[in-house]
Parts: sequence; structure tokens; C-alpha cells
Amino acid sequence: MKIAVRYRDVLIDPDGRVAGHDAGATLVRRLLRVFPGSIVIGEGPRRCEGFDVLPLEFVDPTSTVVINMDVVDSTSVWRTLRASCPAGMEPRVMNFVWWTTSQYTHTVDRASLGLSCALFPTFANSQRTATEVREIVGHWTVQQLAEQSRVGWVNLGIRLEHVHARHEPQLPVVLYPAIYLSERKQPQLFLDVVERVHKRVPLRVEARLVESHLVSEKAMGLSQNEWAWVGPLTASRDDYWEALSRTTAFLATATEESYGLEYIEALVAGAVGVFPDRPWVRAILPPDYPFLYRTPDEAEELLTRAVTDTAACRRELDEAAGGDFQDWLRSRHDDDAFDHAIVEHVHRWFG
Repeated sequence: MKIAVRYRDVLIDPDGRVAGHDAGATLVRRLLRVFPGSIVIGEGPRRCEGFDVLPLEFVDPTSTVVINMDVVDSTSVWRTLRASCPAGMEPRVMNFVWWTTSQYTHTVDRASLGLSCALFPTFANSQRTATEVREIVGHWTVQQLAEQSRVGWVNLGIRLEHVHARHEPQLPVVLYPAIYLSERKQPQLFLDVVERVHKRVPLRVEARLVESHLVSEKAMGLSQNEWAWVGPLTASRDDYWEALSRTTAFLATATEESYGLEYIEALVAGAVGVFPDRPWVRAILPPDYPFLYRTPDEAEELLTRAVTDTAACRRELDEAAGGDFQDWLRSRHDDDAFDHAIVEHVHRWFG
């Protein structure tokens, strides 16, 4: 059985590698690592480093499971595969929901998502996302389909071997912990709070953004501050982790996340995270996590503490985790669990 990964925004560089540092590209690379010799659906045919690129129409439906990261159109994927499927056989399509379902607000999109997750086995990137998927299926599909839906999940986790040793900066570094400036991330709230903290404490802000957001008005406004650096994504994962190793703290402002990969990475690298008090945050942190805010004023006070008394904040994190915060993170957010779980679900659902 061969695996084919479908992600419409995947980019393959001239050297035949999956390019990009966004969560989608990271997960495509992870799937290729978990399932060696897989296919990436895209413009082709093309031989790449450890995988082939093929158009969906060229995929052999008799021997291939398509893991679709663009879940809403899985019925279209199924129809394309069905056209070349022998009589008596069914195309094998599996959904991978790796984003927050709240991004789909239109009736057509939510109904399409519900139908797709009812018709095809669905693997989610967290328990929270899996619960949302089940609720959407139950609300937007008929009972007969909802009762037959199959949903599995595991926390994505991170590759712990990538983590670098800490290098504490002389001037505190506050990270904008996202690569987008979309409204859901609330970048204006981040900027407002950080500006207020900067008036009290010398600090440096760093933001690494995708190219399309790098030239936005919000990015330009942030970069005009002499204490802020706004630039492109790092050239390599090694550079990314090196930058995290000298990050003092970050301020999360997103209204909703399906998991929060970027935040977990920064926490494991040793940054003190200041979070909004929201359900998605409580799902990934210890119950007594001390740096949660409900108002901008609370965010300002917590971030000020994080950059002025960092060592004491880290001791509080250890206490909240019952001993060692880093051990707590590593035991619950190791991507080994993801590797085992997704392989197990593919075999359970497709043999």
C-alpha cells in the first residue's frame, strides 16, 4: 500500500524538496518521513528527493491511500480516483484536519466539511479538533452518515531533536509567534501590548512572516519601530531553532487555534509564553499555567514580568507542571506519538 499526500499549496523547490516553513509544509514533510516512498499530489510527473510528484489523475487507486489535507474537497478527490477504479473497488481517501475548523464560517463550507468528514475516515491534529469535527458532522449531516463517521486524533507534537541549547540575549527578545497577520491572530492586540511594555522595559521584537504578509500595512507599521525587526522566514529549520533559542518570551493573541505548533516549539526552546485565557490554550498547557490573561492590561503585566524576571517565571512554570515544565512539554508533545498514531489509523482504516 502506497501513501499519496495532497496539499494544494505545497511547493517543491528546484532540488526536489518540499519548501516552506508554514505548518502545512512542515506536515507534508512529516508525512513523507513517516511513510517513506510516498507520492505528493501536484503538477508532474516528477522525481524528487525521496518521493515522486504525480497529478491526482495518475495515481493508482488500487494500491494507494490518499491523505487529503484539503479536506473540504475530498468528495472531488474520490470522484477523480473513482474514474479509474476497477469495478468492485472503492477509492481510499483519508482526511487530515490540521487547522482550526472555525476558519470555515459559510454554510456551504461547513456543510461540505461535515459531509467530507462523515464520508471519509478523518484524522485530527488534536483532541479539541476531533471534538469539533464530530460536532460539525452531527450538525450538518444526516444521522445515517453521522453514525458511520470515523474520527481519530493525536497531538501533533514536535521533533525534540531539533531543539537548540539556550543562548540568553542581553536585550530581551519578544517573539510575534505566528507567520501570518490575519485577523484571527489579532496582530494589533500584540502590537498594542508590546508597545506599552516597551515604554517600561527595553526590549526587541522579532516577527518572521510569510512573504504575502511581509509587505502588508500591518507589517510595515510594526517595522517602523526602531525596537522591532520584521523579516522573512528563516532559510532553514536549523536557523529557525537557533532563533528560538535566544527568544526570551512571546505574546500569543490568537482567538482560536486547532493545536498551536508554533507556541509549543517556542515553549520547548525555553521562551516564556503569555497566552489568552481560552480553551485552545488550556488544551495544550498544564491546568495551573500561570501566564494567562483576560484583558490587555493583564497581558501587559505578565509580559513585563516575563522579560524582567525571566528566571522567576521559569520557576513558576516548573511549579505549575509539578516539577519540570520542560519534561511536562516533552512527554506530551513529542511527535513520536503522532508518527505511531497516524500509521496505526491508516492500517486500522485501510488494512
